[in-house]
Amino acid sequence: MAQLSPELIADMTEWRHHIHRFPECGFDVQQTSDFIADTLERFGVEVARNIGQTGLVGILRNGDGAAAIGLRADMDALHIHEQNTFDHRSRHEGQMHACGHDGHSAMLLGAACELARTRDFNGTVYFIFQPDEEHGKGAQAMIDAGLFQRFPMDAVYGLHNLPGLPAGSLVVRPGSLMASESSFEIVIEGIGGHAAMPHTGVDPIVVGAQVILGLQTIVSRNLSAIHETAVISATEFITNGTVNVIPSQVTIKGDCRCFTEATLARIEARMEAVVAGICQAAGATYRFEFINTFYPTVNSPAATENVIRAARAALGDDKVNGSCDPFTISEDFSSMLRVKPGCYALLGNGTESVGGCALHNPSYDFNDGILESGARYWVQLVRDQLR
Repeated sequence: MAQLSPELIADMTEWRHHIHRFPECGFDVQQTSDFIADTLERFGVEVARNIGQTGLVGILRNGDGAAAIGLRADMDALHIHEQNTFDHRSRHEGQMHACGHDGHSAMLLGAACELARTRDFNGTVYFIFQPDEEHGKGAQAMIDAGLFQRFPMDAVYGLHNLPGLPAGSLVVRPGSLMASESSFEIVIEGIGGHAAMPHTGVDPIVVGAQVILGLQTIVSRNLSAIHETAVISATEFITNGTVNVIPSQVTIKGDCRCFTEATLARIEARMEAVVAGICQAAGATYRFEFINTFYPTVNSPAATENVIRAARAALGDDKVNGSCDPFTISEDFSSMLRVKPGCYALLGNGTESVGGCALHNPSYDFNDGILESGARYWVQLVRDQLR
């Protein structure tokens, strides 16, 4: 089990606290991107900037090997008012690192520093630092900017912290690890009128209520109970009526989650069919919009085996679960996995008082105690894959 120097662990902690103090959101992460790029260059790592707006890639080559892998960390924060009082709390009002991307970046910086120092691999490592994960746009922006053409890698790997999981333990699974996230908006147009004379119009509230109930039959009657786990939730019901007025319009909004793109396509098609059928029967018209923000995160079997092997070597056999249950949370690293083979894993942030606060919570903080675990795992993965 490779060890990192106390000096490097202290540096990772300092980097993490710096990034946490100055959070930035979306693609507007120029200060964070510049800090990471400057730090990489101090290690002797070549840096390509402004990929997908503010994304960057560090390039480290050694030996004559043709093999190459990509390691990805996200850089963006969330629009949340931090409630912590420690010294490294956010200095940017209304923004904070409530998902641990500061820690992800620090761990990958630590791995880059160690690999640049030891040069004990043969091939090329691409250190990918990505903006705008939270809105699901950053990965695709980097791909569209030529990420995989400019930096030809055999596989790409990602890592995210997970509160509630013991600190420094790792969970992963081949196939679908995390769900897609899609939103929908259905606008139903009826004929409004006086609440005392509903027979003179077409009541979109009644139509909308039938639509909501109809949507709930998709999971139970159109998807396999064994192979196609999914959730369809209507979360908003908006009308332009009032106490004694039947509205002329109803808007229904909601959220869908599932674990394969085939299921995702089936849900979208069945949703519109349900809406169209109910509206036609009632004499109403509709508009239907289905917006996919995150694809399912689907790990390649071979790459997952690479992750399990490296994690066991770096963290210990007892800290690795290679067949965890899937999670209904979503991740835009899924867009990279649609283009390249690879694997995404989850690293325990801790339980209870240390590292157990939920993600996206104003009291969350990344657990500095797992910085070494994450960096050791990254270094071991590179050494394994680029022997």
